[in-house]
Amino acid sequence: MISVDTNILIRIVTNDDPRQAKRAANVLAKDRVFIAKTVFLEMEWILRRAYLLEKKVILKAFRNILGLMNVEAEDELRVVQALEWYETGLDFADALHLASSGNASQLVTFDKEFAKKSKKINRTRVSVV
Repeated sequence: MISVDTNILIRIVTNDDPRQAKRAANVLAKDRVFIAKTVFLEMEWILRRAYLLEKKVILKAFRNILGLMNVEAEDELRVVQALEWYETGLDFADALHLASSGNASQLVTFDKEFAKKSKKINRTRVSVV
């Protein structure tokens, strides 16, 4: 099994450098691949901010990657949960933080919008301090 950096997946999704995209695709095709959840976190930010991709395009890319038989994502159930919450309006980073909060009874933040949106989706209370 190999682990991949964010830039490998960015090349595949964007094809902004066709030579690197082909090499990256070959990496994914040859081996079992582990993807850390921090790679998804960084990838969403890059695709949204640097490439200006819409949420639906980012979601499709993530789901396509997670659907590959040879891909194992760190904490995959929580990543998938975060994607569902992201789709319904949470910021992806906030959604991943919330999904990764485990058995915590509370997640503390200064982000009022995050606290408001999260009330509808999770039993972990998000509180503004």
